[in-house]
Amino acid sequence: MAKHKPAARDAQPGAGLGSVHGDAPERGALELDRLIHERIRLGIVSALAVNESLSFNDLKAMLATTDGNLSVHARKLEEAGYLECNKRFDGRVPRTDFCLTSDGRSALERYLDHMEALIQTVRDR
Repeated sequence: MAKHKPAARDAQPGAGLGSVHGDAPERGALELDRLIHERIRLGIVSALAVNESLSFNDLKAMLATTDGNLSVHARKLEEAGYLECNKRFDGRVPRTDFCLTSDGRSALERYLDHMEALIQTVRDR
């Protein structure tokens, strides 16, 4: 059975996991974007990558989390420039909507590239 020939960004066969890296060479070999790697934040970014925008309540239900937990994680992503938060009133009811920024989409792509390289290295062993 023919072995997969590693792409330029993949580790060479027989190399340790330390040689695996995604498309972000400035980061350490095994260093993932910790901001996105956390479960709730990865869920937020992933959900927004496939939806133009989502409300706070939609995200809360999708991720089965609490108001406080979602609020803290969304704020961290917003401070990093990965998502935008738009607050408005729908009649008298406050509504918070989130959308992914281009920086957030790029960060998710880098994260996914890194994870794919890691997975491929393990499978090639």
